[in-house]
Parts: sequence; structure tokens; C-alpha cells
Amino acid sequence: MDEDDVVRYLFKREEQIMERLCAFLRIPSVSTDPAFAEGMREAQSFLLAWLEGIGLKDVRLLDGDGHPAVYGAWEGAPGKPTILIYGHYDVMPPDPVEAWVSPPFEPTIRGGRLYARGASDVKGSTAIALETIEGFLKVRGACPVNIKVFLEGEEESGSASLRTIVGRFRPLLQADAMISADGGRASADIPTINVGCRGLVELEVSVKTAAKDLHSGRYGGAVRNAAHEMVRIVATLHDERGAIAVPDLAAGVPELTSDAREQTARFQFDDGEFVREVGGLAHGEPGYSVREQLTLRPALDINGMWSGYIGTGSKTIIPNVAHAKLSLRTVPGQSIEQAVAALKTHLRSVTPQGVDLTIDDPGTGAEAFSLPSSHPLVIAARKVLRETTGKDPVLVRLGASVPITVIFEELLHLPTLMFGFNLPDEDVHAPNEFFHVASLAQELSAWPRLLMALGEFGSSSFR
Repeated sequence: MDEDDVVRYLFKREEQIMERLCAFLRIPSVSTDPAFAEGMREAQSFLLAWLEGIGLKDVRLLDGDGHPAVYGAWEGAPGKPTILIYGHYDVMPPDPVEAWVSPPFEPTIRGGRLYARGASDVKGSTAIALETIEGFLKVRGACPVNIKVFLEGEEESGSASLRTIVGRFRPLLQADAMISADGGRASADIPTINVGCRGLVELEVSVKTAAKDLHSGRYGGAVRNAAHEMVRIVATLHDERGAIAVPDLAAGVPELTSDAREQTARFQFDDGEFVREVGGLAHGEPGYSVREQLTLRPALDINGMWSGYIGTGSKTIIPNVAHAKLSLRTVPGQSIEQAVAALKTHLRSVTPQGVDLTIDDPGTGAEAFSLPSSHPLVIAARKVLRETTGKDPVLVRLGASVPITVIFEELLHLPTLMFGFNLPDEDVHAPNEFFHVASLAQELSAWPRLLMALGEFGSSSFR
């Protein structure tokens, strides 16, 4: 028997696989909102039963004083590498719910697309990884590599307890390498291999200008307005071209190498269409292509701002507080610690005297990640994608961040291959998130071949 027997088995079960995926998607496992705590517990129970049903051993929850991870293992391949398979069961909030065409937690297929919160990010690819393990155990009675499954419950909320989980369960998580179901493809037509991602820092900034909200007729024009001050502060973060205007932060960004730019240029990318398809306006650091701006250069964004009265009708006040959420995407060679310090220093320097500035830093920042092109994970992925697509894959980097890649590299010395099959157009984190149904079949073909290809390496190859 070979991987084709497993692929055929999985294809015969496509209907059942879709049914189980839909059951998974119906669970409202939102990690960022305590109102969904029951949904998180339901997802944990669902996955524990799934892993036990597959035949994995030592199935349990790994608690780090937050939302626990789900773990299970199959270690019946002596001499073969041990691969940690990563996914996450938490999803983003569905808001605004009224913008969904069909209910966010009622999976619906329309036009070859499976609509549901978490369908793309990342329950679809996570489910296929688990179905692949089950396929090997059902068809062959064994996997080509040793398997450890780690399904996180806090990826969408900053992986706050991930380091604690690793500290408590380090021996359990030892492996030779990791495959992440998260990460996705860069194109539906060109096979790509993710060899890195940007880092991420998130801050919440608040300003206070008075002890309470004030009547704009009695105080307007005579006292500082917190909303005005916040606008002035955030306006200093970029120049008129869209480049980051925080000097010490920009100084910590390494120059791009010709090799990085050439590799990025190999990926066919229409800059204009990228912006047009979302009805947006191009704006960013000059001197770089859009693809370079997205993956090789840092990005500093305001994710939300609020102050004063935003209800129906008017309320003529001068707000005394204002808030903004910021995110900073960092690049390889850029220090998270230095970047955060530079940003905080800048925010304080542009805040007027007498205005109270508060910066809430959750401390969950993640460095940028890189996987060498010569690593067995990349070699195996190249082989598989050539076989399944007939095309030579292109190495790409993600503009997004996958914190676990850096955390597991730092704490467990585990390199990560991101092997999810979600696509950029799937409205991740937005209303009407979906997963292309055709991607399920492509994953069912690729995942078994990837595990077989990795089984051709000895454990020592990964060191």
C-alpha cells in the first residue's frame, strides 16, 4: 500500500468528511469573547472525541490557565521522524452578524464555497489533517511518521497561554518538525510554499484630557478634546506617502537583499488588481512592489478608534477619553523588543503636555519567522506539490503572522512548514468567510503524500 490507497479511501469518504467538518463549524468557538465560553468547551469535547476515535493515544487537554490546547499522539513508527501537526479550533467573532448572507455558525454551500466562521481560518485545513491521520490508520494500520497533534485554543486571541503550555508539557511536545494547517496558499493557480511570515505586535493606546465628558457649548474651543488629540497622535505614525514615520522603528528594519526581492518577484502578482478587487486605494511605502510591501516590509496600522458619543442622533459633548488599537507587522531581522520600544517612545513624544497617555501592551508579540529552503520540510513539500499540480512551486512569505511558528522554534527548536490550503480571497476574519470546496479534494490528495515524503527522512535529517 502507498499514499494513493489512503487518498482513494479519503475520496470515497468525502461526503462524511464534509459532514464532520460542518459539525465542527457549527460550534461557536470564539476565544476572544467570554460569552462564547460554552462554545469553546464544546469544541474541546468534540476534538477529544475525534482524536480518540481516530485511535490516537494520550488524548487530553493541555491547560495553560487559558483556553487549553487539545493533544493526542500516535508513536508507532520507530526510527521515523516525529511530526507535530498544528491547527487551532478557535475562531474570530462573527460580528457584524447582520452582514452575513447565511448564519455564521450554520455552514452553507453556495457556488462551490463553504460559508461559515472558521471555514477558512482554520477549521477546514485542520479537519483535513486529522482526516489524513485517520486515513493512514484505517487503511494501513500505521502512519509513515510518528504523529503528535496540537490544536490550540487561543490563536485568534494572541496565544496568551501558549508559552505556559509549552513550559508545563515540554516533554510531551518534543518532535523533529511541525506542520501547520494554518498559513494558507498565496494563489489558486500557482503552487506555493510558505517559508516565513511577518511578526506581530498589538497595542491599545488611550488618552485622557479631562475628568469627565464636557458640554461642547460651555467648554468648546477652550479645552482639549480627547478625540482631537488621538487623531493628531495617530496621524504622526505615517508620512503622506504611507511609509512608517517613526524614525527609530524604521531604523531597525534591515535592507532587503537582492535574493529576497528576486524570490518575491517569481510569484506572479497583479498589484493593481490586488487593490481593485477589494475596492481599495493603493497607499504604502514607496520604492517597493505591493508584494514586497505585504511580505518583506513592516506595516503599522490602526485597527480601531473610538471616542465620545457614537449612538443614534447627536450629543454635543467634548469627550474626555479616546482609544485606538494598533498593530505592527514586523519582518525578519527586526527586533520585536526594539520595535515596541521605538513605537512607545514615539507615542509619548508626540502626546501634548498635560494629556494623559496610557499604552496597554499585552506582551504577546511574536517575531517574524523563516524556514530555510534547504530544510527537509521544504524539500518534501516541493516534491508533493510537483506531483499533485505538475508545476514547480514558488517559495513565498506570508504578510500575516502565525505566532506559534516563532514560539515553538524558540522554546522547542521546531521548524514549521505551513501547509494550509485556504486562499487569500476567502474573507478571513470578515463577514461571509468561506472555504473553496475544491480545496478540500486538493488537500485530501496532498496531505497523505506529504506525510509519506517526510517518512523517507530519518530523524537525524531534521537536526
